[in-house]
Amino acid sequence: ALLFMAGAKAQSAHFGLKGGLNASSLSNSSSSETKIGFNAGILAHIHTSNKMWAIQPEIYYSDEGAKSKSNNDVKLDLGYINIPVLAQYMFDQGWRVEAGPQVGFAVSAKSKEGSATTDIKSSLNSAVFSIPVGLGYLTSTGLGFDARYNFGISNIYKSSLTKVHSNVFQFDVFYQFPEKRS
Repeated sequence: ALLFMAGAKAQSAHFGLKGGLNASSLSNSSSSETKIGFNAGILAHIHTSNKMWAIQPEIYYSDEGAKSKSNNDVKLDLGYINIPVLAQYMFDQGWRVEAGPQVGFAVSAKSKEGSATTDIKSSLNSAVFSIPVGLGYLTSTGLGFDARYNFGISNIYKSSLTKVHSNVFQFDVFYQFPEKRS
């Protein structure tokens, strides 16, 4: 991503808003099922000198976690501020593939069992890393659609005994504002 940023031209930056649905799960947990959440944030789409490549840094809130398959009705709600820096390859008039590193900062973590809620943020790592990989489409109006999978690569828990990664499918709608011309 840093190599592509060297060729980026700041005057061609397009800013935008994004939001959508998350389908998150936790690795190494056979007793959990997918939790549906949301994400919302902002993006900057920056073309490199080669118009087929761009860098897209983002910052967004992501509601993640998992639900228990057991009868205990246990749900893990995790809130992260995620900052990916994606390299994008654009092709076929609006399509793009993307991948890059992402750091997520834990802002909330609660375990809910029935009507009881416990704050578990102190047992989580304050920062986690993942690799988002996705496919998107941008229309000529600036409206776009994005499907992405975030591969969790670092342990969400501070304990070295419990190795759990957060993996998230994201389905987003975004809008890129037109470039301002002087």
